[in-house]
Amino acid sequence: QVHLVESGGGLAQAGGSLRLACAVSGRTFSSATMGWFRQAPRKDREFVAHIRWSPTNTGYADSVKGRFTISGDNAKNTVYLQMNNLKPEDTAVYYCAARWGSIWPPNQYMYDYWGQGTQVTVSS
Repeated sequence: QVHLVESGGGLAQAGGSLRLACAVSGRTFSSATMGWFRQAPRKDREFVAHIRWSPTNTGYADSVKGRFTISGDNAKNTVYLQMNNLKPEDTAVYYCAARWGSIWPPNQYMYDYWGQGTQVTVSS
């Protein structure tokens, strides 16, 4: 019954920006831990960022610190990933994930629900 739907992917030039969104339905959003992950061709899925609000915590992969920002809008049950200063190595399918639990920080295998992914392509 929990559904995650990503949007906002597309093509950007190096140095440009994209904003991904993940709409959550089926469970209380404000108590969730939400994560963004990405998977490039022939590579393993890797952590990008995650957030929770009760209590408040955020975390980022070293590769995106200072460039990406994760945030949420509880009124819209939506988590965002603002991606600035994009690099070609950011090219990947980006996935939204959710879990409900108290462990922080969770690893990616603790997430129970996943979206279908949205393609981000960054040209050089």
